[in-house]
Amino acid sequence: MGSLAKNEGQHPFSQGSQGGQQFDNPYAQGGHGQQNPYGSVNDMASARGGLATAAHQYGSQNAAKDAANYGRAGAADRPMTIDDVVAKTGITLAIIVALAAVNFFIGASNPGLAMILTFVGMIGGLITVLVASFGGKYGSPAVTMTYAAFEGLFVGGFTFVVAGMTIGGANAGTMIGQAILGTIGVFAGMLFVYKTGAIRVTPKFTRFMVGAMIGVLVMSLGSLLIGLFSSGAGPLRDGSPIAWIFSIACIGLAAFSFLLDFDEADRLVRAGAPSKMAWGVAMGLAITLVWLYTEILRLLSYMQND
Repeated sequence: MGSLAKNEGQHPFSQGSQGGQQFDNPYAQGGHGQQNPYGSVNDMASARGGLATAAHQYGSQNAAKDAANYGRAGAADRPMTIDDVVAKTGITLAIIVALAAVNFFIGASNPGLAMILTFVGMIGGLITVLVASFGGKYGSPAVTMTYAAFEGLFVGGFTFVVAGMTIGGANAGTMIGQAILGTIGVFAGMLFVYKTGAIRVTPKFTRFMVGAMIGVLVMSLGSLLIGLFSSGAGPLRDGSPIAWIFSIACIGLAAFSFLLDFDEADRLVRAGAPSKMAWGVAMGLAITLVWLYTEILRLLSYMQND
């Protein structure tokens, strides 16, 4: 997402210290185990991630089942191909990255505005997913790109809060780079697993995944409520050993969610679904990628603050 610090002049990261110590920022207090005025962003992001992913999987399952009812795509819309999925996913991710960069650098100069945009992105993205999943808008390019815009604002603000405010300096840049590489690596690994058939996506596997995501949602909401009443991070997001375990579990769950996304794309292609349905697959992949990235970044922040 570009350079994290300007080479000249004042910059909020310029006072960062080495060794992962807390950097001097009036909007952040303490590191490991201490209160953070934006701790609710982390908790709400976790709850939102589980709900968004579960909602999308519900919608995508229905879309895959209904694909046969579309019959072969008519003259108005040719049959969907894997190339369509790649192209639409690329466009979706480009929008997310662009808006994330914008909000991240807004945070460097105006943290208050960045936090407003982050909450707008968080809520707007969730509403868009629910509309796509339950409102019959699966495969709509307008809905997918709207989601990407909201999600970009959220990702940029979340990255600024977790990496910029709590770590700062060169350490923040390194951590963000590691999170991005980790996300790409997990995606590539799960694609290999799917292609080789090492793990098959069966109805039982799908039910297990949806149930696990609902469980993550319930636990995240519980942690959020505790955090709100205790004026700090919840027990699942305070950097404790339990928080580490929870983050690792979320990373694993997000990784296996890719298998559902890949299987969805395959089923739609085989069913001859209209090419516009690739926008729905792109949205699903974007949801999973963002969830995985935020969980990896969060886990890395625990390591820096430990």
